[in-house]
Amino acid sequence: MSVQKERNPFKGIEENKAIRSILEGTSSEIGQEFFISLVQNLSNVLNTKAAWVTEYFEEEKRLKSKAFILGDQWLNDFEYSIYGTPCEVVVGEKRLVHVRDNLFAKYKGNPDLKDFSKTGAVSYLGLPLLDVDRSILGHMSVIDTFPIEKDQKVFNIFSIFANRASAEMRRLRAEKALVDRERKLRKLFDSAMDGIIELDKNFKIVSINSAAEKIFGFNDKVIGRTFNSYLSKESSSKLLYLSDSIESNPEGEKFVSIPDGITAVNVEGDRFPAEATLSRFEMDGQQYYTLILRNVNEKQISEQKIRSLMLESEYLRQELKSHSESLGIIGTSKALQRVMNDVKKVAKTDTTVLVSGETGTGKELIARSIHDSSNRANKPFIKINCAAIPSSLIESELFGHEQGAFTGATKKRDGRFSVANGGTIFLDEIGELPLDLQSKILRVLQEGEFEPVGSSKTIKVDVRTIAATNRNLLNEVKQGNFREDLYYRLNVFEIELPPLRDRKEDIELLAKVFIEKFSKRDRIILHPLSKDDINKLNSYNWPGNIRELQNVIERAFITSTGGNLNLSRSLPELFSIHQVERVDIKSIVSDEIITDEELRTIEKKNIINALNKADWKISGKKGAASLLGIPTSTLNSRIKSFKIEKE
Repeated sequence: MSVQKERNPFKGIEENKAIRSILEGTSSEIGQEFFISLVQNLSNVLNTKAAWVTEYFEEEKRLKSKAFILGDQWLNDFEYSIYGTPCEVVVGEKRLVHVRDNLFAKYKGNPDLKDFSKTGAVSYLGLPLLDVDRSILGHMSVIDTFPIEKDQKVFNIFSIFANRASAEMRRLRAEKALVDRERKLRKLFDSAMDGIIELDKNFKIVSINSAAEKIFGFNDKVIGRTFNSYLSKESSSKLLYLSDSIESNPEGEKFVSIPDGITAVNVEGDRFPAEATLSRFEMDGQQYYTLILRNVNEKQISEQKIRSLMLESEYLRQELKSHSESLGIIGTSKALQRVMNDVKKVAKTDTTVLVSGETGTGKELIARSIHDSSNRANKPFIKINCAAIPSSLIESELFGHEQGAFTGATKKRDGRFSVANGGTIFLDEIGELPLDLQSKILRVLQEGEFEPVGSSKTIKVDVRTIAATNRNLLNEVKQGNFREDLYYRLNVFEIELPPLRDRKEDIELLAKVFIEKFSKRDRIILHPLSKDDINKLNSYNWPGNIRELQNVIERAFITSTGGNLNLSRSLPELFSIHQVERVDIKSIVSDEIITDEELRTIEKKNIINALNKADWKISGKKGAASLLGIPTSTLNSRIKSFKIEKE
């Protein structure tokens, strides 16, 4: 020990010489070489056993060496936990720590440094490396086999070395942050869905991202070319004008969204519309532009698909509701069996079908049955009631329209022929179709093409058409209300549905099915139909057909008493005696037999009398339906059945 006390490794150190050594040893180095040189000079100047600079990792509470010299040996990638070391105090309290002697007697809790006790080191000097915000970057320290005396001159020299190490570590972190940021920006640049093109002041391409490469079909050879060659003449002029106009914008606002977009040209020479924004920036005294654009064609196609899917979903929801409410085709009569045989034959073909019959006979059910039995069964079944849509809107409903095609057309919309593509379209009440639209329907049937309202673009579709009518279309043709060529194009295969009065044997079966339906709905159990009930149902003429039968059963169900249907209240009277004018009452109340035709004549006359008395007002308190004691829908059906028209 006496020998150690006599030796002072720091005696005679000159600060100026030490500073000069630091500067000369590190001025030409950066990064790892800088720290190696710094540690080498630190060890030489202070003449210590070991010296090192470390980087601190907060989460792991560990120090990893940037450079570490022990005697004449360099330790690479040395790292250790700060726990149980004087370095823990340096880092934790952010101050210089000086241990004069007995180092490993005072700090002996770290197994990472157990081998260092064999070096004979007794003293320690450590200093934190701080960032500008005083957060810990790392630390610098020395150990020696002789006591390190408290000497302010030594501490000053040590601080100078530490400041140099802190400055370089800050520079490295800033450089890494810059590289990371540029890498992130490049990834962002390349992963952007929109095309991004960087241009110099002469509009030559400086860089492009992956989206721009895809949109234009660019490759690396495009760098340096003038971008205007990839624009239409009008768009090129627009871009040049806008680049001049943003010069007058204040700093921070030198950008503009290009009105109405631009028309771009890809490497194949194909034009496409694009939404675009243009911005200007300066870097290193040079002026650059950034053009961000998006191929609107793809956007329009995507939006079109979304609109089509939404529209188809709505139609399918309606179809599902119709299916859930429908009871299907029910009956065993020969008349119905003939119809179903025709359905079976025509379903497997793509033949256009015309379904004719009175109101309420189930024309839509037949159309659905044809579709469900066809090769298009997994495609949409789209229906449209030509009588239910105003004539001013029906063309748009059928063929769609462009945005702005007419007042209220705020968005582009697909028509039902587009939605039905690949499937079946059902044109109900085809006889109500306006004459000026019949030629367009004829074109779709013959050519499979049409133009939406407000568009000159021809759309091709593959659609099977099923039409339905309760009119005599041939008479409509003779009267000039229906195109003859369309009639024959529709009437390739006609299915005529029999009225319910010609299917008497099906009435009881249908009535039972309706009773079961309403029983499940309202959770009410009724007695089976009596013979009297069946006779009443069979004796009625059913001008409203199956739809009227369903309404009658529902009314009888609602007014039922004692578990029995109340048909006496729900069945429409064949006529109202007090409203019949010039009718032989005696013939009605006597035992004389009246033919069906005579009954129909009386009923028709009774309806006309009621209409005249109500001034041809059908619904409402004083309407004809109220006078007759029947629902408005039933009266409308009978008016059509009897072909009653106001003179």
